[in-house]
Amino acid sequence: MAEKGDNLEAVLNESVDLENIPLEEVFEHLRCNREGLTSANAEQRLNLFGLNRLEEKKESKFLKFLGFMWNPLSWVMEAAAIMAIVLANGGGKPPDWQDFVGIITLLIINSTISFIEENNAGNAAAALMARLAPKAKVLRNGRWSEEEAAILVPGDIISVKRGDIIPADARLLEGDPLKIDQSALTGESLPVTKGPGDGVYSGSTCKQGEIEAVVIATGVHTFFGKAAHLVDSTNQVGHFQKVLTAIGNFCICSIAIGMVVEIIVMYPIQHRDYRPGIDNLLVLLIGGIPIAMPTVLSVTMAIGSHRLAQQGAITKRMTAIEEMAGMDVLCSDKTGTLTLNKLTVDKSLIEVFQRGVDQDTVILMAARASRTENQDAIDATIVGMLADPKEARAGIQEVHFLPFNPTDKRTALTYIDGEGKMHRVSKGAPEQILNLAHNKTEIERRVRAVIDKFAERGLRSLAVQYHQVPDGRKESPGGPWQFVGLLPLFDPPRHDSAETIRRALNLGVNVKMITGDQLAIGKETARRLGMGTNMYPSSALLGQDKDESIVALPVDELIEKADGFAGVFPEHKYEIVKRLQARKHICGMTGDGVNDAPALKKADIGIAVDDSTDAARSASDIVLTEPGLSVIISAVLTSRAIFQRMKNYTIYAVSITIRIVLGFMLLALIWKFDFPPFMVLIIAILNDGTIMTISKDRVKPSPQPDSWKLSEIFATGVVLGSYLAMMTVIFFWVAYKTDFFPRVFHVESLQKTAQDDFQKLASAVYLQVSTISQALIFVTRSRSWSFVERPGFLLVFAFFVAQLIATLIAVYANWGFASIKGIGWGWAGVIWLYNIVFYLPLDIIKFLIRYALSGRAWDLVLEQRIAFTRKKDFGTQENQLKWATAQRTIHGLQPAATAAVFRDMTSYNDLNQLAEEARRRAEIARLRELTTLKGRMESVVKQKGLDLETIQQSYTV
Repeated sequence: MAEKGDNLEAVLNESVDLENIPLEEVFEHLRCNREGLTSANAEQRLNLFGLNRLEEKKESKFLKFLGFMWNPLSWVMEAAAIMAIVLANGGGKPPDWQDFVGIITLLIINSTISFIEENNAGNAAAALMARLAPKAKVLRNGRWSEEEAAILVPGDIISVKRGDIIPADARLLEGDPLKIDQSALTGESLPVTKGPGDGVYSGSTCKQGEIEAVVIATGVHTFFGKAAHLVDSTNQVGHFQKVLTAIGNFCICSIAIGMVVEIIVMYPIQHRDYRPGIDNLLVLLIGGIPIAMPTVLSVTMAIGSHRLAQQGAITKRMTAIEEMAGMDVLCSDKTGTLTLNKLTVDKSLIEVFQRGVDQDTVILMAARASRTENQDAIDATIVGMLADPKEARAGIQEVHFLPFNPTDKRTALTYIDGEGKMHRVSKGAPEQILNLAHNKTEIERRVRAVIDKFAERGLRSLAVQYHQVPDGRKESPGGPWQFVGLLPLFDPPRHDSAETIRRALNLGVNVKMITGDQLAIGKETARRLGMGTNMYPSSALLGQDKDESIVALPVDELIEKADGFAGVFPEHKYEIVKRLQARKHICGMTGDGVNDAPALKKADIGIAVDDSTDAARSASDIVLTEPGLSVIISAVLTSRAIFQRMKNYTIYAVSITIRIVLGFMLLALIWKFDFPPFMVLIIAILNDGTIMTISKDRVKPSPQPDSWKLSEIFATGVVLGSYLAMMTVIFFWVAYKTDFFPRVFHVESLQKTAQDDFQKLASAVYLQVSTISQALIFVTRSRSWSFVERPGFLLVFAFFVAQLIATLIAVYANWGFASIKGIGWGWAGVIWLYNIVFYLPLDIIKFLIRYALSGRAWDLVLEQRIAFTRKKDFGTQENQLKWATAQRTIHGLQPAATAAVFRDMTSYNDLNQLAEEARRRAEIARLRELTTLKGRMESVVKQKGLDLETIQQSYTV
């Protein structure tokens, strides 16, 4: 026992080179064998070696809390705090301690909310990511089971197959060589071949083959773990962070310009006193900075990520949410995504090509070339056709099984029968099987005819072949291959795929089918799903197609306008994504296999579908936990809603910065009105508390792909902010320079010059600014009229609570330190009425801004489907028009150059009428063409003396 413990201690201390010593010595040092460990033994080793994962640096909660005060926007507030006690200490007055305390309180409140919300979101995200923890197939207690890779220990026997990420450093046991991708560890661009006895590293990917291995190192003791300890993680600045920085810089620059103007006018020109001037500068600093912006946006994204996970889409990269909101092209797998991946075989349709063989024998041979455990969909279907699955291995001795790989596209089993003779049976893609057949030239025409017949009915073909291995060696090439038969596989479309594709089109997302199946199968599936049938073979991607209509189009344009591609290999997927991105599309790509990883990595949004391999999950941005396309489209809608919340807030934040800077600057410079900085702090605190609820606001997702348009955000913010600033200036002028309010509403006049009247005027301005500023969020959150799109309950509740507090302060507060005095309920009612009246034009201004930027805003006013109902079919006709134009262009019915004519037109009614006319003419032309084609076909059939009725049973026009 002591010797055993000493050996394991030596392994723990890495005093034994397990990577290079003979394999048998590895078993001796690890005190294990090829039968694996017991659960009790594994538990002891887990206590000794620890979990098989890298130690995460635990961040101090306190330092994390302080981190929320360390960003450019917080720096400005901290500068304002220093300014309040250092620069304000003059002019015969003490330091401005109340403002200093208020600023620090605002920072602490903001950081506390940020810390709590992000901590909650982080815990939720950690729980979700735990569902994506890598698994490993391990042999324990004499049985194979799938366990979390984290509990692996040295001495465990694991199984490695294509698509797996190696869970720990290991030595390979007996079996065929593997192709291992070590690029993530060593930088080698090409996969390396690893055979029995060779070592494989944790984190590398199995590209081909299947074999068992013994674990020699886990966790920090692995090659990857040691390398990770030598370097610190690097934080890349993502697009979201750049947008956040740009908006923050815009706000800071706006404040800086306002402060410079105030300094120049107040001191050299107006010769104002020192202390009031500093107070006015503090007002701009405190009120203009959107201190809550980083928190609101991050928390909104984190909460949205949790909501996506509840819908079956786990977000690995948070900023993928904003990219999914802008996705306009989705390249989707057919099998398992558009279809059920529940295959069936119609036994009566099986075609036999070998004499002396019947359909049952073809099924048995196909079952022998299948796995009996750890099966894929095809293996499970074939073996399931047997009366008893055990028949697949009954009466034979398995010698070697060749698993499926994307290169050979087939599986094979070498076995010895009851008479001691060695045979090999194989099943796979018909093209690959046919190429191996000894009589290919004799049967090729018939094989292809059967394949085409199956394909026209939407059936995939699976070929079966066998041969003898006379010399009895598994490495032997064997005798000539005999092509045995073809099995038809039917994969029915999902019941919701057609409706989901229609929804995607209405949302401005073009779904392209990317399939490895034959072109005819792809077209038939597309027809059943209601997709466009302009699908092309993968050869068209390389410009190798001989079809003149395809050759005439550039490859980029072909990819953009096609509805899908068939016969696609993983490298084709990468090329499709690359070319779509070159044409400025935000492209999503689904995948499930190791060879899909490059395309998933290249895509703007890589989506690993349900039951995908570790490699695909690792390369993706979003991992689906539910099958089907509907999960993706639901995720698109949710992402757009999340993005809409963030966009709404950024417009609001920019608007408030402009309204505070411009409004209070004009009051200070025109009437020398010194607004108390402390009251701006109150506005900021109440606003920040309210605006946090926008992360859970009820919003209507954009009907079209959305993205960050900084010009729109800044333009909208500047115009809305300027309008609000002018409303404050006008209110101040009417209240201070006229008797309109006292005369009409019988309230106390504020025209006097006594100090009390200035304090009451400050209270009035405070309430006017507070209510209309916070009400602005209801305008920026809606695409249409703000009173039509119902906001979330939390937002409305927070708004009324905050403004009730603001009203009570304005009515009753007599704060000498803040230079305000209560104005009574009469003035409060006047201010609320004034703000309601001037709130109403905000929607019209919003439409005008959007019209000026895009020319389409009035559609939102006049289009009842958006403004006055909840229907979500906005943009359908436009998308149909684009599709019709694309189809006419792709078939040469309309020159591509004329597309510019349609882009320049802004009357959608005219465009839709034109589209209807084009569709009507195209339908007439199609019917004429079909009539002509049918007549020609009948003539040819009669000339050849063929049976027309028999032909029409198989082929229809």
